[in-house]
Amino acid sequence: MVDSIFTNGLEGMKVVDADTHYSEPHDLWTSRVPASYRDRVPHVVPDGKGGECWVYNDGDLLYPRAGAGSVIRKDGTKQALLDWDMQNDSMPIDKIHPGSYDVKARLEVMDNQHIWAHIMYPNLTGFGAHKLIQLEDQDLAMVIVKVYNDAVAEMQVESGERLFPMALIPFWNIDAAVEEMHRAHGMGLRGITTSSEPHSSGKLPDLTDHHWDPMFEAAAELKMPVNFHVGASDFGIEAFNKGSWPGLADVPRWVVGSVLIELHNSKVLANLLAGDLLVRHPNVNFVSVESGVGWMPYVLERLEYQLLESSLDGREWGQPSPTELFRRQVHGCFWFEESGPGRMLDIIGFDNVMFESDFPHPTCLYPSPVEHALKVLEPWGPEATRKVMSENAIRLYNLPF
Repeated sequence: MVDSIFTNGLEGMKVVDADTHYSEPHDLWTSRVPASYRDRVPHVVPDGKGGECWVYNDGDLLYPRAGAGSVIRKDGTKQALLDWDMQNDSMPIDKIHPGSYDVKARLEVMDNQHIWAHIMYPNLTGFGAHKLIQLEDQDLAMVIVKVYNDAVAEMQVESGERLFPMALIPFWNIDAAVEEMHRAHGMGLRGITTSSEPHSSGKLPDLTDHHWDPMFEAAAELKMPVNFHVGASDFGIEAFNKGSWPGLADVPRWVVGSVLIELHNSKVLANLLAGDLLVRHPNVNFVSVESGVGWMPYVLERLEYQLLESSLDGREWGQPSPTELFRRQVHGCFWFEESGPGRMLDIIGFDNVMFESDFPHPTCLYPSPVEHALKVLEPWGPEATRKVMSENAIRLYNLPF
């Protein structure tokens, strides 16, 4: 890897990109299951309109378009937003850069961008597998989860331990979820991605309920961070789909939806820090993924003011402050931002922020994500920059340094 861009105390820094995505190949599931399952696991079929869609469960619609979620073309250029076909989910998989789905090609992209490791998230099942909770056939749901985890664990090995996909878990079945966490950990996977608001399904309690204790106990035991990617719940998707005003045109409506789905994680964080979940599980680490960090100081200050400073009768809150809990157990990620990480990093915490690019999604930093981050972080000096761009993620995900 060329590291000539790293100077002034940053030489040799191993950059970790804490949020990237996997554009699942059309045969990811069908190539790994018996013939009897091939019409039931996710696969691509003609949509009757000249395109393709993803289906599962003997023909049920999983995703209306079979695009790959990538805006990086085969020639390495990035598709402009105004050219992005939102009705057809961007480019089909045969038009995108193979680094979106192929290990060797992805490593070449990473080398060109001076990035050592990618933390990776899925697309098709929902960023936390929340789409699968609607399946009545739990055996099928388990097959879908396990096949994905098997495939990405092999990818991690093939990459020479530079690609680190987060494991899916069947959170709708707590015993099966814990079992799959242990299985994924045994295959070398370093963390889980799950629904931030499982109660939005109408079938499960919220995460403060003791129902979830076995999952969090397993996360602590296995040292697997719990990642809450934006959009990993029905509530989050609703924020994207219904938050923009009806009068907006397609492009601004999509952009407004993106803003709101990211800010939805402020709701998740506020609930985590105001309740006792982190107090009961002090050794579990949580990550707010693809949501930025600029809003975090406000949430912390707002919680602190009302919970700690407004009492008139002398009683105390009775547990660590929201900021103490955040500094102890929560991480955030930034990519395009300048003001949040550039001006408020000391308030958020130098140990609590990581760098991401969101490759190869529409908002990704491309083609020079590291150069952007170095410029934003330069005022904080090399020690803070190393933490944000390398050391925090290496520590959190127990990466082989």
